[in-house]
Amino acid sequence: MPDDLLIARNPEPDSSLPYLIRIPLGEDGIVVKARETWPRTNKIYCHRAEAWPTDAEIVERLAVRSVGRRGAAIDLVLTRGRESRSQFVLTRARGREVIFWQSARTAKQARPRVNLPTARAHGQVLDIVVDVHERYAYGFRHQQASTRKAPLRAGDYAVAEGDEVIAAVERKSVEDLSGTLLSGRMTYLLADLAHLPRAAVVVEAGYSAVFKLTHATGSSVAEALAEAQARFPTVPIVFCDNRSLAQEWVYRWLGACRREHELAAATAGVEDTFAPGGPLPEPAPSIPRRRSTGEEATIRAWAREQGLEVSARGRVPGAIRRAWEQREPGDG
Repeated sequence: MPDDLLIARNPEPDSSLPYLIRIPLGEDGIVVKARETWPRTNKIYCHRAEAWPTDAEIVERLAVRSVGRRGAAIDLVLTRGRESRSQFVLTRARGREVIFWQSARTAKQARPRVNLPTARAHGQVLDIVVDVHERYAYGFRHQQASTRKAPLRAGDYAVAEGDEVIAAVERKSVEDLSGTLLSGRMTYLLADLAHLPRAAVVVEAGYSAVFKLTHATGSSVAEALAEAQARFPTVPIVFCDNRSLAQEWVYRWLGACRREHELAAATAGVEDTFAPGGPLPEPAPSIPRRRSTGEEATIRAWAREQGLEVSARGRVPGAIRRAWEQREPGDG
């Protein structure tokens, strides 16, 4: 279970970033300075802090459901219902590191109506490995990619770093998918794919095609498909409308996987380069809860039975309440 997210006042009097954020990432947490306490309307500029002060003035203490790093992004999910998801993104601008704290809302506002590039996948020419047993393979002639044949342990298309497969995709027609599912072979195929860092299955048809098969009932195929996805949640099965769209999806997805791999390699151990947050301070004492009116009525009735004077309304005197709490067992 991760620690809490702590927000404190920055003790540096001349800083333009008035808050310190202790993110519970790693053994000791990491510390950044921030302009605001949460990215509600705009993404927030952050900067590395030198240390977490031992006498920090805590502004907010927020329970964390999960925290983890994916490449250059630190994903943070709080336990509260609203404004619970955000991420810290490490990037570079003009040759120096910058950190932005953003939520889904502020990230969308930062890039309104921006279309993804239609040429290179994440700005690079992909080298795609095609399994030697793949028949009628994708040529990726309309995308900026080169292909080469090689044996793949799992999947039909992959991107690799040397001999290490970064990500792989298994291609299926809807007929092949249904046959593989109903025969039980899909379990072994997905098990192989699940051992890779990233893997997926692409189907050259829409999901509705499952219910138009002539050799199998749609319900049985849909049931087997659902069971396969529940058993192997890390290997998505993606339905595309036709072969050309499936090829486009494979190209974009493999490009995204290579980019994530590069970001992870470039930021390996980045949490160790931040100032440590140190041990988590003890939370402030909680305010005693207000007694219910039902309990106060019971105390008043008991006090009258004991011959003690107590008003019918208002606050029960502390002396009477202490007498009630210290009464002998069985005495009212």
